[in-house]
Amino acid sequence: MARRTPHLGRTAGAAAHPQRPGADRTGRRGGLPGRVALIRESAPTITLVGLPDQAVSEARERVRAAVRNAGLPFPAARITVNLAPADLRKEGPLYDLPIALGLLAAQDLLPAAALAGTLVAGELALDGSLRPISGAVNLALLAAQLGLPALLPLGNAPEAALIEGVPVFGASTLAEAARHLGGSHPLPVTPPPEAQVPDDTLLDLADLKGQSGARRALEIAVAGGHNLLMVGSPGSGKTMLARRAPGLLPPLTRAEALEVTRIHSAAGLLASRGRLNLGAPFRAPHHTVSDAGLIGGGGVPRPGEVSLAHRGLLFLDEFPEFSRKALETLRQPLEDGTVVISRARATVQYPARFQLIAAMNPCPCGHLGDPEKACVCTPSERMRYAARLSGPLLDRIDLTVRVPRLTVEELTRAPEPEPSAPVRSRVAAARERMLDRQGGRNADLGGQALRQHAPLAAGPEGFARAAAKQLGLTGRGYDRLLRVARTVADLAGSSEIREAHLAEAVTYRPRDLGTG
Repeated sequence: MARRTPHLGRTAGAAAHPQRPGADRTGRRGGLPGRVALIRESAPTITLVGLPDQAVSEARERVRAAVRNAGLPFPAARITVNLAPADLRKEGPLYDLPIALGLLAAQDLLPAAALAGTLVAGELALDGSLRPISGAVNLALLAAQLGLPALLPLGNAPEAALIEGVPVFGASTLAEAARHLGGSHPLPVTPPPEAQVPDDTLLDLADLKGQSGARRALEIAVAGGHNLLMVGSPGSGKTMLARRAPGLLPPLTRAEALEVTRIHSAAGLLASRGRLNLGAPFRAPHHTVSDAGLIGGGGVPRPGEVSLAHRGLLFLDEFPEFSRKALETLRQPLEDGTVVISRARATVQYPARFQLIAAMNPCPCGHLGDPEKACVCTPSERMRYAARLSGPLLDRIDLTVRVPRLTVEELTRAPEPEPSAPVRSRVAAARERMLDRQGGRNADLGGQALRQHAPLAAGPEGFARAAAKQLGLTGRGYDRLLRVARTVADLAGSSEIREAHLAEAVTYRPRDLGTG
């Protein structure tokens, strides 16, 4: 008897429902442009294509549960979601809401045109509620470039509304988002949040007695945006001074605050989503931070500490204890104000115009030059400790100041310290002079702009050249000397740089750190 071979080329469903030209597998013409590309009668599954990461791949379960718990139909079919372009890796949970809404549109429960004319992003919880995502400000900027409104989770709507000219709608659930796009219950446009001025809870300089030289160096550094290195024994007050520096800074402008907000939003570290924070950021990573954590990077590049400190302060305590490689990566952002992270598939550039404040001990044991405790380090140990900071890195630091440890008698005899308020007023007045003259901080002056806004008369120029020769300054070091002198003059209310201003600036140039 001859055996009969079953026909495997066509299923019963395909024979009963042949596909019409110009229609998708659901029998409708056109199909849905964008997320959901194909629905076929099969076992109910969702397939994601387009290089999704683990968080995106898990959207299948979140979307299925959210749609059903929102009381919306979930098709008993095989669903293919195409995340174009196919060669760009997708990461994060922000695709949940677009996938769910695309699925509803594929069932004719939503108009496809409403999805095509709206930028949508959001993470779904299993119960159908929407959770905030990272990078909402940058998504709003993309919506502004495309000329589209933005539909985001309610928790992200205020920060996205910071971008002017973009209608932002905030939904708390998937059902709300669907009703908004369907036109039955439109959501109100989220108003832009108010600006939040820096609070009064910042640490005050009145807490620190003595150390007049270090306090003066900190004032100059903050006024001009200069990098500062403090060298002193443990307990001398270096960390106390650094943590009080934010209280001396003037508020950020709206444009500067928006730059900071974009970076912190992309990193998922935005503290206040409801207001634009005008306070300058202050970052103080531990010395065990990785290179990628400090400079930025990772498989999917993310901003590091230098970018999170953009327009603010980066404090590195125990400066030589950071890895040599991590410290050397600071050289480019200290000079250029940007960080470029190159990967095989993409190159990302982050802003990193920060002010560095660093602190270190004078030697490994920490007691070199201490009036009460003798140093037990050998000369070779001191040299190796100081050599952890390379010459090119030190050449990018404008001010170096010694912070001696004061005895109990010296602390009790010290006069009452000046609080932060008058220092902040002097810093603000100096910043105003800089802005009126050149439109920015003295630390950012370079090239022809430095020669134009920090000219020297014959006498001060001769003094500066002699000091540069004696200190062995490089061209970069000489320019930094002029910038610091320009800031000293601005704090004094002088339009000209005099020899006294240069002489004070010379005292802050770095010397041999291993000699005490």
